[in-house]
Amino acid sequence: MNTILQVPIDKTLRNQAAAAASNLGFSSLQEAVRVFLAQLPTQTVKISFEEPAIKLSPKAIKRYNKMIDEVESGKVETVSFTDVDKMMEYLHSK
Repeated sequence: MNTILQVPIDKTLRNQAAAAASNLGFSSLQEAVRVFLAQLPTQTVKISFEEPAIKLSPKAIKRYNKMIDEVESGKVETVSFTDVDKMMEYLHSK
């Protein structure tokens, strides 16, 4: 038997939570809430309070986008490695 849970929340918070749920791979905010609620009775849910992620300034974003473009266009030479030993050998040779 199903029941409906109604939780009054701010519309902005709902929209932000829905976007975050989507970014985490949930099909909807409701699905994320269902998963959370399913974990509560077994106490397998983990809750942590962390500092918010560092946000780059518009200037830094522009700088990093330029760096990415230079690598992708081949303007900057990059090196690939198949294993750690080859990478360390390369680094020690410099």
